[in-house]
Amino acid sequence: MVSTPVTSITFEEYLIYDDGSDFHYELVDGKLELMNPPTIQHFLIVDFLDTTLKAEIKRRSSPWLCFRESGVRTGRNKSRLTDLCVVTLEQARELLNASAVFQSPPLLIVEVVSPESVKRDYRHKRSEYAALEVSEYWIVDSLKGKISVLLLEDGFYEETVFTETQKIVSRTFPELAIAVDQVFTAGNLSHGS
Repeated sequence: MVSTPVTSITFEEYLIYDDGSDFHYELVDGKLELMNPPTIQHFLIVDFLDTTLKAEIKRRSSPWLCFRESGVRTGRNKSRLTDLCVVTLEQARELLNASAVFQSPPLLIVEVVSPESVKRDYRHKRSEYAALEVSEYWIVDSLKGKISVLLLEDGFYEETVFTETQKIVSRTFPELAIAVDQVFTAGNLSHGS
């Protein structure tokens, strides 16, 4: 069992932190929080959305990139790991040879809810991403079969919930044409992929 350090660390120390394990941590108020390895369903949903968003970026010839598990600094000593985030080429260039933790707001962040991340995704990350001024944040919740799209309006998120055959309406990707059930079917191996 690897013990996580209890001492407080700074954001700069977090960027170079390595305990010799392959564990992933978020930095929350100077403390390292261990992220549990995702489920296969989680991986499949993230993979489907990653492929879909990359295809849409390419189709539109947008100067954007889509990354998995990159970090986003949300406070002085706070950094979150995103399931997916869409950033500009310029943002990526700034970090080309540095730790992949964005200090400016990504265009879009997607979090896929797992049983232990419900409060983190719906409450903590929601307020932190709003404070960082991330203009669009998706909460993909296979536990409840819904996708919440949060759009920043005057510093607060306006939430629209999509379910079943409803198509996701995105401000970042206005021509995206995927339905909620397509996303969750991707996470269900019995339906094939």
